[in-house]
Amino acid sequence: MLYFSKTKVLLIFLAIFFASFFALPNVFNQTQLSNFPSFVPSQKVNLGLDLQGGSHLLLEVDTKEIIKERTETLSFDLRKLLKKNDISTANIRVLDDSISFSAAELSESTIREIEDLSISNTQNILQVSSNSNLVVEDNNGSISINFTDEFIKQAVSNAVSQSLEIVRRRIDELGTKEPSIQRQGASRIIIQLPGLDDPERIKSLLGQTAKLTFQLVDQTTSYDPNNPKKIPIGSEALESDEIEGYKYIIKKRIMVGGENLVDAQPGFDPQTNEPIVSFRFDRIGAKKFGRATQDNVGKPFAIVLDDKVISAPVIREAILGGSGQISGGFDAEEANDLAILLRAGALPAPLIILEERSVGPDLGADSIAAGKYAAIIGFVAIIIFMIIIYRFFGLFADIALIINLIMVLGILSLLQATLTLPGIAGIILTIGMAVDANVLIFERVKEEIRNGSSMINSVENGYKRALSTILDANITTLIAALILFFMASGPVRGFSITLAIGIFTSVFTAFTFTRFLISLYVRRLKPSNVGLSNEV
Repeated sequence: MLYFSKTKVLLIFLAIFFASFFALPNVFNQTQLSNFPSFVPSQKVNLGLDLQGGSHLLLEVDTKEIIKERTETLSFDLRKLLKKNDISTANIRVLDDSISFSAAELSESTIREIEDLSISNTQNILQVSSNSNLVVEDNNGSISINFTDEFIKQAVSNAVSQSLEIVRRRIDELGTKEPSIQRQGASRIIIQLPGLDDPERIKSLLGQTAKLTFQLVDQTTSYDPNNPKKIPIGSEALESDEIEGYKYIIKKRIMVGGENLVDAQPGFDPQTNEPIVSFRFDRIGAKKFGRATQDNVGKPFAIVLDDKVISAPVIREAILGGSGQISGGFDAEEANDLAILLRAGALPAPLIILEERSVGPDLGADSIAAGKYAAIIGFVAIIIFMIIIYRFFGLFADIALIINLIMVLGILSLLQATLTLPGIAGIILTIGMAVDANVLIFERVKEEIRNGSSMINSVENGYKRALSTILDANITTLIAALILFFMASGPVRGFSITLAIGIFTSVFTAFTFTRFLISLYVRRLKPSNVGLSNEV
């Protein structure tokens, strides 16, 4: 047990060396690190929002827009149904959350068909139940159609969950370190971005719905600024993103939607060298795109992003490969941002920025200083206590404690984990846990010495008998840390990360490194009394 082969000794010191190597950048500032050779790591421990400052955003999903879009989609299906049943559609009125029209008394079968529209209309979005999500009222020929309260509640809930995931994808695409993204209440999202130096770009990315659609241009008329309401039924006027002040008349029917996109990448047109975004559809989208271009050769095909026409090229030939490119006079960064938005997916509804707050680093500096002083005071107190109570063994435990702290910093730097204020508390707790294991081992050794065992046997049996207790205690703590990591969020996760890392480093330093130092001391010097206590 006290014998260490050369291989074990090499592995112990290699682990300490590499941990120290990765912890080294935390001692220097960024300017000094830039002068170091390329093989020297430059990654420091990431500091959380509470330590280094950053941006705090409170967003709200525009729930009214969700229901408005569902209502608009439902109106198209309703018009088809009424035409099929020879019922006039001229007086259909579409409001934000309801549809109304006048008609002679509707038959029971027609009402059932209208109610069934909601099931087919929402099957790919959400399905509350197999029953209708609509309430159809016939008041002496005045028909009103509304969504049920249950449907509206579920639609909002699903939209917020979807928005949460899309926001996370968009921010992750930018490479922001350890963002905190949480849902608050029924329709709000809190975002915390540590160390963010360009909050306007984040706001720009999150402020865009990124709803991409491909629609046909209505060639029966053109936009008349003197008579802006003169738009055919089934079409709408959308602003051009290329030509300022110009509007296209676009058919409302969506030929292909952005939900079928599987990839989007920025690039440059090989002929004009202008920035473009190349996109690719999935199998279903490729089929729709191919059919739409095949049936409309020679017609202008509008590419619409967030109700703005990016471009409206004429279809020269059928595009059957399921891929294409978007060009719109944007620069390289705008092309990159557009690709990020399309890859992450469209938000189901616009996000409204309710609150924007920049957190300065002053509080973080105070917190770091306070945590540093607490760690130093606790560290010094433990060193003095261990030396007084356990003499040389206590000194070895103190050396292991220093190595333990270095290893924690090295692993945090290597993994690029985020250190928060609770994380500092986790490191301080690690100091106490590391000493705890040593105290348990040393007390076992003292017990063996009192029973008359030799020094070598006492140390060997002390470590052997304490091992199971140490593992049991640390495994249960590790389980708690893992539960915190997977179920908690924000700063609490920072605490769980440092705690989990500290458990591994504590077991290594307390059980392996101190055992090596003590075995070296006992085997080489063969002391008769190591001064574990005044009683021995």
